Amino acid sequence: MSGELPKISVVTPSFNQAEFLERTIKSVLDQGYPNLEYIIIDGGSTDGSVDIIRKYQSQLAYWVSESDKGQSHAINKGLHRATGDWVAWQNSDDIYYPGVFSRLAQVTNKNPGAKLIVGNMMLIDTNDRILRDIRYVWPCHKAMLVEGMLLANQACFWRREVHQEIGWMDEDLHFSFDYEWFLRLTKHYEGIHVNRFWGALRLHGEAKLSKWPEKACLEHAMVRLRYGPEVPSWEANLYRAYRLGQLVASGAVWYVIRGILRRLKGKQGYDSY
Repeated sequence: MSGELPKISVVTPSFNQAEFLERTIKSVLDQGYPNLEYIIIDGGSTDGSVDIIRKYQSQLAYWVSESDKGQSHAINKGLHRATGDWVAWQNSDDIYYPGVFSRLAQVTNKNPGAKLIVGNMMLIDTNDRILRDIRYVWPCHKAMLVEGMLLANQACFWRREVHQEIGWMDEDLHFSFDYEWFLRLTKHYEGIHVNRFWGALRLHGEAKLSKWPEKACLEHAMVRLRYGPEVPSWEANLYRAYRLGQLVASGAVWYVIRGILRRLKGKQGYDSY
């Protein structure tokens, strides 16, 4: 059976997230996907994370616990070891939903030329309770320059071969390396959107964006400038309108209305729900 399915490699970068790590690991392994390569790169945790990893080591393709240069470096270490047709990373406090890998295999078989496939995601709390849904559309480079992250690693997969063409995560970035990577990826390749919930991002006080929001905003702005001048307001509005139109066409009318109301109240970002 495994020979009929694309090989999927998932990398989990980990550092002192023992409270959530086992839930992340189980969300990957409990997929029951027969052609899975799961890699965990731990940064030398001292909170019991290593004991959790050892509990599942027989089901891992590779794991290590040693000092590294941060999350982007850890992801690159894992991706360099990956051998899958499709790759992704899932953070050690986030999760996949059941059936995602099988659904990805179905989509890739129907779209053999695809390089990037994106699903929707949920925001959850420390107890896995859903806080809010995040719905995406067809990922577009220019739209991401206008609005920021319009896809997320928690629900995103890409072909491993693209790394040979456009490189790896920028290890000089610690907050917006994902934004930079997806800007680079969408600049070179068109993506496919699947209107299903594939993963969840966990909001909690120890997350980097919660602890250092100012540094994260500054790095985000620096990444955006790296890709050229600011998009003119008239063009930016066209991209926003196009995205909203796609959401409405997908049936997410209430989602669009809710987003407009949130903006009118001055709410922005994942922490305003």
